[in-house]
Amino acid sequence: MSEAAVTSWGDNDAGVAGEASGKCARITRLTITDFRSYAKADIRFDGRPVAISGANGAGKTNILEAISLIGPGRGVRGARLDELPRIGGSGGWAVSARLDDGEDERRFGVGANAASPSRRVCRIDDGDASGPGAFADHLRFLWLTPAQDRLFMEGAGDRRRFLDRMTLAHDAQHGRRSTAYEQAMRQRQRLLEDGARDDEWLGAVEAQMAEAGAAIAAARRAMTLRLAGAAVTEESGAFPAADISLDGELEQALERQSVEEVAREFADKLRSCRRLDAEAGRALAGPHRSDLQTVHRAKGRPARLCSTGEQKALLIGLVLANARALAAGREGAPLILLLDEIAAHLDPDRRAALFAIIDDLGFQAFMTGTDKALFEAWEARAQHFEARDGALHETLT
Repeated sequence: MSEAAVTSWGDNDAGVAGEASGKCARITRLTITDFRSYAKADIRFDGRPVAISGANGAGKTNILEAISLIGPGRGVRGARLDELPRIGGSGGWAVSARLDDGEDERRFGVGANAASPSRRVCRIDDGDASGPGAFADHLRFLWLTPAQDRLFMEGAGDRRRFLDRMTLAHDAQHGRRSTAYEQAMRQRQRLLEDGARDDEWLGAVEAQMAEAGAAIAAARRAMTLRLAGAAVTEESGAFPAADISLDGELEQALERQSVEEVAREFADKLRSCRRLDAEAGRALAGPHRSDLQTVHRAKGRPARLCSTGEQKALLIGLVLANARALAAGREGAPLILLLDEIAAHLDPDRRAALFAIIDDLGFQAFMTGTDKALFEAWEARAQHFEARDGALHETLT
């Protein structure tokens, strides 16, 4: 990280505005250096939901992206590391956050040096972390962005990523299993393309792939079962309940077999499909080909056939149902909700219902919108900021 970033990381000023009160831990301070449009920002949060307004391009989403990088993966935008440094800055960037649960405070940092822009540096408290996956043991995120509005219309890959993000909020190991699976799958494909004749070597790689793949499918299935139990439509009817199912060979096999049995059968299938996979240039079976199917429960209509407004409401409903499932368990790391342009296409009644649900869940939420009026229903229950001139300014309600 840059020298400025190291300085801000070590700053232990105790004067954090407010306290992390409420049901869950809160991010109380966010420090940003040379990240996107921000040269330097030191922002204090008092525990209330955070509403950020400002014109398009003012830097609202940059704040959510910075927060989301204190977690596994590539954040809300899925950006490459070389896209994150501020234009005209040092070439490196840094983000650090403090999490306070009312009894203890943890510090998390992530960034990259100008000399090694493609190498992410991660820190937890005063020590180096092995990588962004280590954050999953301490923080969980659920997010919605405008890019997800066409989730039900786009390819299966987008829905898998959405599904896995929701699963990761329940199971911190899910990301590690996914990484292990992808690495084994790539290694197997290289061996097949190189014409490897060592059956024992290929079999070992396929066993790794099968074990990780069955575990991924099991975690997804467990998440959807939790979601089904939590997807109770609010009395207001603002966000319709959805029936979801997993369209995947392994996920469906788990309805009648154990994880171990599914892994063994998957390994056998990989072994028998080597020639076909070599010719296709990819594995033709596995959880990397699964899909998430969503149906509007009240109308019995697939989400892809619903109106744009209904799809948006279904998407919000899924995220809220997952948050509700996490709230019921109250286990694992604290959850942070990141909702980008969440209120833009909601009528006043739905906005008010959304705010009431978030308030009831008790998780810390960060929301953005172009117009401060979109958050009027929150009144003083939220902490309001305006993004402008490369900075975030707190405003009064």
